[in-house]
Amino acid sequence: MIKRKKNKKEENPFYDPSLKNRHKSSRRFKLFTLGSLVFSIAFLAFFLTDIVTKGSPAFKQAYLLVDVTYNETSIKNYRKSIDRKYTGVVSRAWIREVPNMIEKDPSLMGKTISTWVLADDQVDQYLKGHYYKLKRKDRIIVDDLKAENKAQLQFNKLFFENGDSKTPEYAGFKSAIIGSVLTLLITMLVAFPIGVMTAIYLEEFAEDNKFTQIIEVNINNLAAIPSILFGLLGLAIFISLFGLPRSSPLVGGLTLALMTLPIIIVSARAALRSVPDSIRQAGYGLGLTKIQVTRDHVLPLAFPGIMTGSIIGLAQAMGETAPLIIVGMIAFIPDAPSSVTQAATVMPAQIFTWAGMPERMYIEKTAAGIIVLLSVLISLNTLAIYLRKKFEVKW
Repeated sequence: MIKRKKNKKEENPFYDPSLKNRHKSSRRFKLFTLGSLVFSIAFLAFFLTDIVTKGSPAFKQAYLLVDVTYNETSIKNYRKSIDRKYTGVVSRAWIREVPNMIEKDPSLMGKTISTWVLADDQVDQYLKGHYYKLKRKDRIIVDDLKAENKAQLQFNKLFFENGDSKTPEYAGFKSAIIGSVLTLLITMLVAFPIGVMTAIYLEEFAEDNKFTQIIEVNINNLAAIPSILFGLLGLAIFISLFGLPRSSPLVGGLTLALMTLPIIIVSARAALRSVPDSIRQAGYGLGLTKIQVTRDHVLPLAFPGIMTGSIIGLAQAMGETAPLIIVGMIAFIPDAPSSVTQAATVMPAQIFTWAGMPERMYIEKTAAGIIVLLSVLISLNTLAIYLRKKFEVKW
């Protein structure tokens, strides 16, 4: 009988025949994980590119240079402040402001001035090369003005100066921005101190018994339930029970505070837990009380981590829409609120409203609103990363 010559691998007593297949499986798994990463990055790049492409035109607005007459007739009938042939191409919302302009500046009375007037939304879409519904005679007028350099796309400052409007070209994001600021201010003032104090009690002072275990389980469960349930809770407690004004930043901020509390508590406890016990033991060795050790040593060392978790929690709250819809913060708000008890809307709710509007111009305004919201969220997350890196203590 002829014996088969063994190769070097088979002569090795530690040789495992399944090693080759295991290496193949490892390479396949590596390729799958790399493919998922590439797919995620590609999807994110496509999403951001699409949003920026659609939203960037909203930061430009069409204006027409026409003669505007300021007199008694214009006050009684604002439509007569411009030549009749331009009534189909200029914004009615802008022309309605002519009497207010005369009231603010009486020196305009009796004058006819060539003014850059806000164009109608269809003219705006026409000049941008988008889909439009513009009559032929109006298109000829716009083309003539464009040939004379009297039709231009200028920076859309109205987007940051006006609130919502039923007229697309006059609609702005200001009321939503201020509403978001006031709502987040209430959320921060309520959720941050309560969340941090709760975390300090549970981590530093509370005994490990059934009562604290039940509290911990409920906190972890609250951090995972759908946000719309917090909206129902806010509607039942703050509006129905306490009678707080509906659609106000006060109610919206308190509702978001309920939703953010579990996140702040969990992150604050993790930050407190990261402080070594040697810090506490050194304080006790010097004769300090538990309160002094926690207040003067543990809390300052854990504060950067607490701030990071709190900022991320507030950033998540800023992007919420469902709970605020339940408490009425999706109302039509043309004027920015001046207090936390006035009716207001927030950026996500305003974006949601614009997304359902039939006019084509709201498509780019929706995308522009998303760009503003993403910019704020990215700024908050960048701030959280900066604070974590700057004040991070490595033990």
